[in-house]
Amino acid sequence: MTDYQGMVTRGMPIAAIDLGTVSSRLLLAEIRGKRVVGVRKRTIITDLGERVDATGLISEAAIERVVGACRGFVDEIRDFGAVAVCTTLTSAARDAANGEALLAPLRELGLAPQVIPGEVEARLTFLGVAHDFPGEVIAVADSGGGSTEVAVGRCDEDARRLELERARSLDIGCRRLTERFLPGDPPAEDDIDRAAAWAFEEFSPVWSSLSASGAKLIAVGGTVTTLVAMTHELEPYDSSFVHLHELTADEVDLCIERMRGLSVEGIRQLKGVQPKRAHVILAGAIVIRELMRAAGYERLTVSENSILAGLASTIAEVLAGDPTTVSWVPELSR
Repeated sequence: MTDYQGMVTRGMPIAAIDLGTVSSRLLLAEIRGKRVVGVRKRTIITDLGERVDATGLISEAAIERVVGACRGFVDEIRDFGAVAVCTTLTSAARDAANGEALLAPLRELGLAPQVIPGEVEARLTFLGVAHDFPGEVIAVADSGGGSTEVAVGRCDEDARRLELERARSLDIGCRRLTERFLPGDPPAEDDIDRAAAWAFEEFSPVWSSLSASGAKLIAVGGTVTTLVAMTHELEPYDSSFVHLHELTADEVDLCIERMRGLSVEGIRQLKGVQPKRAHVILAGAIVIRELMRAAGYERLTVSENSILAGLASTIAEVLAGDPTTVSWVPELSR
């Protein structure tokens, strides 16, 4: 690993790549002092987790999709001039027995991929979100394709110190729920009910009565941003509208009811739905609704920030030679 300790960080371009179960995402940003500014993001639906829950393996097709997306990301990173790049993989890569089949071609692209534990994922996401809620007690839920991370605590005014009461990762996600419970197109009513009951039972022992703690619920990820876009029929998508927008349990219920009985093609036609997310958004909405029910919330706040923002802050700390807020040190490539 290149030794970045003590490098001058003013005006330094960096990049972060997050390879999730459903989407592959790139962030390009610049560090000025110890602040991350000038963020640009790109998301590609690559379905890394396709059939991983059933087979325990990443398919060749999924590997090709993710490597193809990363090949384009590397070109963008090179044009941007990033001096440090962090590449993380989460739930699907944690579950797969053949992860090296993906990691090897990523290394050939010059990246330094790391499969991170669920608790580290939760801490990074919390850090990325907490900048907008300094000093507040918050519960940050990141519902992805293979898992849902929830971290509860607060961050100080400078977002330099975390006080986490708990951070957990549960194997509940929109891709996993779709493959286990919703095989039909459209899914059968009984299957939808079974999926909801299972998600509620999984969440309840960990997050029941979370609202009683007084923590404000913040949710991130493609599911909740899509639910806001569906509710308000956003075309085109407006990130400035979605960021920090409230989403109620009733609105989530209405989104589920609109999708009941629809095929994937029918869901794809709904305003606000990304076409490539149509096959998992019903399951994603069920996950969000059951998390809210189990935790006792009638509303949540949607954040456009995510693990990428936490990664960028952590890269800045490493480049400055500081201890990392999340107690995890990324391997950086350039």
